[in-house]
Amino acid sequence: MRATLRNKAVAVCNDKIAKKGETVGLSFYAFFANRNDDPALLMEAAEWWIKTHELDHFEKAVKIRDMIISGV
Repeated sequence: MRATLRNKAVAVCNDKIAKKGETVGLSFYAFFANRNDDPALLMEAAEWWIKTHELDHFEKAVKIRDMIISGV
């Protein structure tokens, strides 16, 4: 996952956690606007989430943030 996507994903996770608590879940779609303006980046996130890590559609934001920070 490229650095810009990692930074955005961590920021989104931190924002969701701050607003809704440590049990909040999210999907990789949370990292994007409601329109598909960068299909390559969306596919990169989807591949990391679905193909590489075989995660469920919704996962805890804390788990995703920690995975990204640790470089998994």
